[in-house]
Amino acid sequence: MPRAFTPKVITANALLEGDVIYFTTTDTWTRDMACAELLTDEAHAQLRLIEAQQQVDYVVGAYLADAVAGDNGPEPTHFREEFRRTGPSNYFHGKQAETQPQDGQTV
Repeated sequence: MPRAFTPKVITANALLEGDVIYFTTTDTWTRDMACAELLTDEAHAQLRLIEAQQQVDYVVGAYLADAVAGDNGPEPTHFREEFRRTGPSNYFHGKQAETQPQDGQTV
């Protein structure tokens, strides 16, 4: 017997920047998972994924990721998606480093 469908969001990477992005209800992409469309119907999720994958000039590697409804929008259910959303946790790289104070600086 097949597993019951669990809610999903569509996620991908921005083609030029490589940032993690999420598909919204308005067929646009956001870097904020809380603004992503939470898909609760399997057939609708597959159709939305096809629509997202057609945006080859902007995204690469679109797929359905498990999520749950949170107080402020969808939240990841798996550590992999949390890691993708927040970036490395051991030290800062790239864009994460740009937002952190340097010796004596405040943000």
